[in-house]
Amino acid sequence: MYARRQPTTSHALVKSGADSSEMPDYPDPSELANGESSRSADGDDHYRHINERMQARRMALQALFEIDSVGHAPGYVIDERLGYGDPGKHGAQFFRWLVVGVVQNKAQLDLLIGKYAPDWPVEQLAIIDRNILRLALFEIGSQHSDAPVKVVINEAVELAKLFGSDSSPRFINGVLGSALDEAGEKLFE
Repeated sequence: MYARRQPTTSHALVKSGADSSEMPDYPDPSELANGESSRSADGDDHYRHINERMQARRMALQALFEIDSVGHAPGYVIDERLGYGDPGKHGAQFFRWLVVGVVQNKAQLDLLIGKYAPDWPVEQLAIIDRNILRLALFEIGSQHSDAPVKVVINEAVELAKLFGSDSSPRFINGVLGSALDEAGEKLFE
């Protein structure tokens, strides 16, 4: 039998449903390159940055799935996920920003999902689908996001292909396409 490790104070950074004063303060993605260009002369830094973000989105989806389905504390899940995988320095910061942003804005994200997927109550959506939607809508709607909307939608559809059901990619693409104008108004800090 496996014994679950008890969270330490570093794991207890975030509690589900915590207010923003209890949330860790992570840099927004536009600050991740420390003011430097993410492209080098040969473009290696640019592609490394893209790959780190792709890995961070996948890790964020897995973390949000765990938080949503099992109810583990977000801070604990963040620390554990980073212990299992290394998305790089920028990827780790981006991962934290995504998870914390979705947790902080979950109620507003769920209202947005409910508005653009009215036939499905949010709590009855497949856990993976609702968390892909939360993740993508937060990134699209964040005032601090610097990723092109098309990239975010494509990444969400790819996550749906990888983790969702056969109908997930089409559903995700449809909801994000419908919600794009409202989410694009930069609703989230």
